Amino acid sequence: MVPFAAGGAREVLARTFYAELGAALGQTIIVENRPGAGGAIGTATVAKAPPDGSTLVFAASSHNATALLSEQPHYDPIKDFAAVANIGMQSYVLMVNADLPAQRAGELIQYAKANPGKLNYSSPGHGSSGHLAMAYLATLARIDMVHIPFKSTQDATNDVMAGRSHATIVPNVGVSRDPRIRLMGVTSAKRSKFLADVPAVAEDLPGYAFESWFGILAPARTPKPIIDRINAEVAKLLKDPLILSRLLAQGVEPRALSPEAFAKLVADDYATMAKVVKTVGKVQ
Repeated sequence: MVPFAAGGAREVLARTFYAELGAALGQTIIVENRPGAGGAIGTATVAKAPPDGSTLVFAASSHNATALLSEQPHYDPIKDFAAVANIGMQSYVLMVNADLPAQRAGELIQYAKANPGKLNYSSPGHGSSGHLAMAYLATLARIDMVHIPFKSTQDATNDVMAGRSHATIVPNVGVSRDPRIRLMGVTSAKRSKFLADVPAVAEDLPGYAFESWFGILAPARTPKPIIDRINAEVAKLLKDPLILSRLLAQGVEPRALSPEAFAKLVADDYATMAKVVKTVGKVQ
């Protein structure tokens, strides 16, 4: 189950390995799109499915964020699911309009502090990863920036190019090399191999990190032997050069984890995302 519309980044990523995983398991895997409520509809469907390993959800960090942002969550992101296999991680990139007098994240922070309330940032929408990543940065840096929500990453980027918005944070595959845009920093804790020439925001703002995980979750109470088998086959696929090339093309750094380690990653991300989401109401 991909809880978003067909053609989106999540579906493209799911289709990079589903056929090979099905062959390894000796089963036919069908990728079903069930969008709605920011991914909550499709995800909740999996939570209620029989815990027999036949229905899985291809999830990401928004799995936690969507539930945390909802006043009446459709599912409990931790209790309703069993961690099966992590696929990899994706970082984001802080971009600003090239006319802004700042070359690095630290200089942007200094400029914002010297000009409180005069800077703004665009995002693909309220509660989106781009919004949460920037709101979290602004909170840690103690700066005041106005949030301008759009409907897509491209719209948010175009507004920065035009100079109407000063900054935005986008997935690494959404980076623009337009001369009207300046890349200021990646959101991973360390520099990314996808953008080796771009510093990490954490180099100027210690403690800041914002990444998205991608992985497979099953309904809670799915038998461990089923989980272990799927996990083992995914780990093998993450060593396959063809699969690796497909993931790298999507800006995803492969990271095979045991079910236990993946469960800890999801739980830790939930705790971090809870802190991030809490700032959204304060930093608009």
